Amino acid sequence: MPHTQVHKARSVLISGASIAGPTLAYWLDRYSFDVTVVERAPAVRSGGYPIDIRGTAIAVIERMGLLPQVKAAHIASRDLTFVDSEGKVIGAVPVYDLTVNQGDDVELPRGELTSLLYGLTGNSRARYRFDDSIEALEDDGAGVDVRFRSGERRRYDVVIGADGLHSNTRRLAFGPEAPFSRYLGQTFNLFTVPNDLGLSHGGVVYAEPGRAAGLFAVRDSPRAFAFLIFATETPPFGAHPDRVEQIQHTAAVFADGGWEVPRLLAGLRNADDLFFDTVSQIRMPCWSKGRVTLVGDAAFAPSFRSGQGTSLALVAAYVLAGELAAHHDPADAFAAYERIARPFVEANQALAIKESGNFLLPRNQQELDARNRMLAAFEPGRSGDEPSRHARAVHRALTLPDYSRVPERSGPHRSSSPGARSAASIQDR
Repeated sequence: MPHTQVHKARSVLISGASIAGPTLAYWLDRYSFDVTVVERAPAVRSGGYPIDIRGTAIAVIERMGLLPQVKAAHIASRDLTFVDSEGKVIGAVPVYDLTVNQGDDVELPRGELTSLLYGLTGNSRARYRFDDSIEALEDDGAGVDVRFRSGERRRYDVVIGADGLHSNTRRLAFGPEAPFSRYLGQTFNLFTVPNDLGLSHGGVVYAEPGRAAGLFAVRDSPRAFAFLIFATETPPFGAHPDRVEQIQHTAAVFADGGWEVPRLLAGLRNADDLFFDTVSQIRMPCWSKGRVTLVGDAAFAPSFRSGQGTSLALVAAYVLAGELAAHHDPADAFAAYERIARPFVEANQALAIKESGNFLLPRNQQELDARNRMLAAFEPGRSGDEPSRHARAVHRALTLPDYSRVPERSGPHRSSSPGARSAASIQDR
């Protein structure tokens, strides 16, 4: 009787359960990997500010079977109105003319996308370790020994950092963040406040040289996202900022601000959902080291000025999973992943440099005056100009590789209805 060899599934640990992490988990599970996702938060984060899915990333969502749900969550924002210190309207721009969203591109709350991605793995064998994180890594060439914050130790064939701009995995494997961080000259605060202005499907922006404030409503929500953003020559903090110092610094910058700024500063001080950071990119000469690799913001954060953070995370996670499935040696898979994804990533990162952000945050009075003249003369259809055509081409610059010949696992664990189970329904599994 012939002997049938049983191959042990290759084990992968993914750090981070936001966007790139669950996307990787979905595809690696389909390719028969033994997948674990570790997330320091106690659960998948709900809520969150609006994000965009554009260009090539739409094809990833479609191949995951989530396109109908994603389109149903589209926010359909309308105008962004610009005002002076007295609240007088200077001009308004349709949001999607300003952000270059076109055709099938979708804008939706971040939490709705993360819930869809997490729910998609509900019928898979992927495991989630919430309220835990990686404390130490030891790569001996044949595998990676991991010690978790909980004290448990496990060994994996591959470890992937999908844990954001200030990646813990990157720090453990590659060293301090500073050599890889590229500051783009701005710091932001994002938090929610009551929607006292009655905003609907849009927002209002007030700017002075070097500082800008705004409110944005998702659909007809009773709460609005507030932002306070300002320019500085050097970053006001490092990788681990102090909340109290950030609030004090922001309050000093905006101390004499007009419009709704006093109310926003009060909201900033009392916010229980404050998210703040520098506007920065991550630029690395190589995304992999031994059996450890990075994806999403951990490897190549483009900054929100590019509008492509989510899209890059989706595309790169798809490519990385496919190349790991197509190559037995992780080094070969990582090299192929980087060869395919890096040109696309770098072209999209460059959008944040070319799109300097001066429209929302003029650096001086001359830029502010020029912006106001543009607003006064604005006509809908701006998205047809040359810079916008270039951005749309960059968003679609990569044709997704076809990994359909890579064997997929079949059996009772496969979901016949991708995304049908909600995140809540699998939280307690």
